[in-house]
Amino acid sequence: MIGREGAIGGIVSQGRLPAYSRAEVQLGGDFFRIDLHHLEEAKVRSMTLRHLFARYADCMMAQVFQSVACNAAHSIEQRTAKWLLAAIERTGAPDLALTQEQLAAMLGVGRSYLSRVIRDLKERGVIDTGRARFGVRDIDGLRALACECNAATSRHFDDVLKGVYPAEENGLASARKPL
Repeated sequence: MIGREGAIGGIVSQGRLPAYSRAEVQLGGDFFRIDLHHLEEAKVRSMTLRHLFARYADCMMAQVFQSVACNAAHSIEQRTAKWLLAAIERTGAPDLALTQEQLAAMLGVGRSYLSRVIRDLKERGVIDTGRARFGVRDIDGLRALACECNAATSRHFDDVLKGVYPAEENGLASARKPL
C-alpha cells in the first residue's frame, strides 16, 4: 500500500527500467505524476533527494517483509483491522470509498469470509458500511483488534522518514498510537 508517504515506478531503482510495479488506485485522492527524466535530473542535482529515495526504498522493503509475516501469522480479522488503519493513516479520512470485493482482494481472501468479518466489526460498532464505503466509527476499537504490523511498519517509516505521518489531521486521532 502506498499513500502520501510514497511513490511507485522506477524511482526507487535509480530509474532503471522496467520498474517491477503495477499500480491500481483503490482509494481516490490527489496525486502527482513526475516525468522520470525530470525526477532523475533532480536526483542528480540533489544528494538529499537521492538519500530520501534510498531511505524510502528501505521503508518499502520493511513493509514487504512485514506484510509477508503478517499474512502468515495473523487472522483475517486482525489483517482487516490493520489494513483499514493503514488506509486511514494514508488518506487522513475515516471514510474509505472501497468495496468488500476490493478489500477481499487486498487481503487475499474470499469475499464471503470477509463478509463475516465485516458483519462482526459492524456488530461491535467499530465500523459501518454503505454502498462501496467503509466508515471507521471506533478507531480505538479497530486498533485493539488489529495486529501490531501496521504500527511496526509506521514506526519504521517514522524512524527513517521523520514526519511522514502527521500526528493529527482533519480532526482524526493518529491511527498509529502505540499498542
